[in-house]
Amino acid sequence: MTSQLDRITVNADVCGGRPCIRGLRIRVTDILGMLAAGASRQDILEDYPYLEDGDITAALEFAARSADRRIIRAAE
Repeated sequence: MTSQLDRITVNADVCGGRPCIRGLRIRVTDILGMLAAGASRQDILEDYPYLEDGDITAALEFAARSADRRIIRAAE
């Protein structure tokens, strides 16, 4: 499977520097939130016609990689 992460952009002037899709003002978290709320890929693509299926895949890939980071806690 080819990575879609090149679709994720971060720009301090767009959405406060949060990860977005292709420089558009739709954040990765927006897509993840819609999916978590039960929207299908088709629902999202119909509601946001400027998005592409690969954009949704990119958001999921970004989330999967972000969730796999090691968490180190300071000693108490």
